[in-house]
Amino acid sequence: MPESASPTTAQRGLTPKSIAVWSLVALVGAIGWAVLALSRGEDVSAAWMLAAALGSYAIAYRFYSRFIANRVLKVDKTRATPAERLDNGVDFHPTDRRVLFGHHFAAVAGAGPLVGPVLAAQMGYLPGTIWIVAGVIFAGAVQDMVTLFFSTRRNGRSLGQMARDEIGPFGGAAALVAVFAIMIILLAVLALVIVNALADSPWGVFSIGMTIPIALFMGVYLRILRPGKVTEVSVVGVALLLLAIVAGGWVADSSLADFFTLEKGTLVIWMIVYGFLASVLPVWILLAPRDYLSTFMKVGTIVLLALGVVIALPTLKMDAVTEFASRGDGPVFAGSMFPFVFITIACGALSGFHSLVSSGTTPKMVQKETQIRMIGYGAMLTESFVAIMAMITACIIDPGLYFAINSPAGVVGTTVESASQAVANLGFTISPEQLAKAAADVDEASLLSRTGGAPTFALGMSEIFSAVIGGTALKAFWYHFAIMFEALFILTTVDAGTRVGRFMLQDMLGNVYKPFRQVSWKPGVWFASAVVVGGWGYFLWVGVHDPLGGINQLFPLFGIANQLLAAVALAVCTTLLVKSGRLKWAWVTAVPLAWDVAVTLTASWQKIFSDDTKLGFFAQREKYQAGIDADKVLPPAKSMDDMHTIVTNATVDGVLSALFAVLIIVVIADAARVCFRAISNPEGVRLAEVPYTESKLLAPASMLATKEEKAEFAAAGLGPDGGVRKDTVPAGTGPA
Repeated sequence: MPESASPTTAQRGLTPKSIAVWSLVALVGAIGWAVLALSRGEDVSAAWMLAAALGSYAIAYRFYSRFIANRVLKVDKTRATPAERLDNGVDFHPTDRRVLFGHHFAAVAGAGPLVGPVLAAQMGYLPGTIWIVAGVIFAGAVQDMVTLFFSTRRNGRSLGQMARDEIGPFGGAAALVAVFAIMIILLAVLALVIVNALADSPWGVFSIGMTIPIALFMGVYLRILRPGKVTEVSVVGVALLLLAIVAGGWVADSSLADFFTLEKGTLVIWMIVYGFLASVLPVWILLAPRDYLSTFMKVGTIVLLALGVVIALPTLKMDAVTEFASRGDGPVFAGSMFPFVFITIACGALSGFHSLVSSGTTPKMVQKETQIRMIGYGAMLTESFVAIMAMITACIIDPGLYFAINSPAGVVGTTVESASQAVANLGFTISPEQLAKAAADVDEASLLSRTGGAPTFALGMSEIFSAVIGGTALKAFWYHFAIMFEALFILTTVDAGTRVGRFMLQDMLGNVYKPFRQVSWKPGVWFASAVVVGGWGYFLWVGVHDPLGGINQLFPLFGIANQLLAAVALAVCTTLLVKSGRLKWAWVTAVPLAWDVAVTLTASWQKIFSDDTKLGFFAQREKYQAGIDADKVLPPAKSMDDMHTIVTNATVDGVLSALFAVLIIVVIADAARVCFRAISNPEGVRLAEVPYTESKLLAPASMLATKEEKAEFAAAGLGPDGGVRKDTVPAGTGPA
């Protein structure tokens, strides 16, 4: 049966009223961009950044995502998805689009949108903001949506397996190796951020730990006790979540505090156990409801933060573009604006990790192809808004304080006096008294060299919330609330990522031993889950016990590896557009692919071959090797053993950077060969797409059902949220 666009969306035109509304939205966004870009030397309200971003998001979702869904992909509401055809209650399960949106958003929104923009603020607020908004509209959200569509058409196959099936064994093998290796690194890095945030924090450990039993209750409630009652379970779940957050404060001040105060090593063990369980348990009982629950916390907090900006109207104190953008010698990270702003900001603009979720858990749960637009494109726009809020939190604090927090100890020293002088040398001013007061206001002994981005986000968040509620007296509360919020934000990426890694490994092993292709085959489920958690768990365990070992050794690869992964996803999507007869629309993914390849390979070249010891891995290796030869200990090393470790780390990072770059080039070159062959001989094209099966399931395409959809459901004898058509199920069987 031929593909067809949804008649309720594709055939609906613009009315005079809607034209006026969308013109107003575009005008507000345009004014916001004009103020951000043209203001020099005067105060700029952070509200203008909100206006620019929200106006752009609205236009992009209404017009560009709809164009891609209906004209490029031709989503078909009559076609059964894998969740409907292969429903087994474990991995394949038709999931309400609201719950699935929450799961997908929670799974893709990890540390990146919170910390990447904070670090990139070193270059000024304008470059990062432009990349966050333009990147998500034309690259990140497109990648997520198109990958989700093609994976759904292939029974939820993983990205690496799609590359092997559609590009060929050579390029596919390179993609499988690169994708899986990068996946382990990304998960270990994300897990390390959580461990650092929750260590010695009874409030955070209790509140986040309680989300697990709450999620289990929600899963049972929605599947067994009250099937389909999403609104009910949402109200109950949010109430319990808020109670857990408040109770976390009580626990932290009670005799139970010691029980919930965990060391880093203990947290690692619990995270490995949780990651394994989240990977092997049925998706409806823990993973999906917990991610959905977390989304209320994530989106709710970010929306309140945006309202706080509108009410408090803080000004952007960071320059639009700083001197570090051109000089490339910033203390937060080395490198010029191009390419490193586009590497530092990944999640929120374009992140390869998202393609793994879009070809992992989500395609096995989506009810209708028409929901792919809302889930794939919409969730990514939501994450981009998180990144905008992170940029605002970094840029409303004093630049002197920003650089004192985000510069390493080797730059600012260990005292407020040395930090004040170091900041002055960077061209900014902050007194020792101001540095001491900033730390005291949030009940911290010191804020110096709290690198990584998370503390800066928490500080900016406390500035906004305290300006609206409580004043300085509540600044410490809001700061520690933000730290706990960040840990919750990231944990949902680790559990979903582990399950995605399990799917990926099963697909790989299925090429050798066919039973692994059955993603719910229990021996395969347990074995692959153990390998994945064992992989990232090992690097995490070593990393928390050795400041220079484990994942700390691979941390510098995080940004480039993530963006190289995006190149694989966009290359696969472009190949599939060409092979499926959509050549005239291939630019939709080919243009962002070209940009991403230019950025990532330039960054890889500089990290491998640069003579700057702050930038190039091998230059750093030579520096510390020369120190060893001269019997000198160079900072940050504290002993000769540390010197040898740094040499080893720099060598490994340099070699892996080169290896990843070569693998990506192989994938892209092989994809180009396949595309050329498909254009030259369309009749010879073979696709791994699953044959058409008519869907018996009716469900809304967006959060709210349209009038046309409600009428269609009513005609089929169903409620406003749809279900299985009554004429296709035995008497007495309710909707799915």
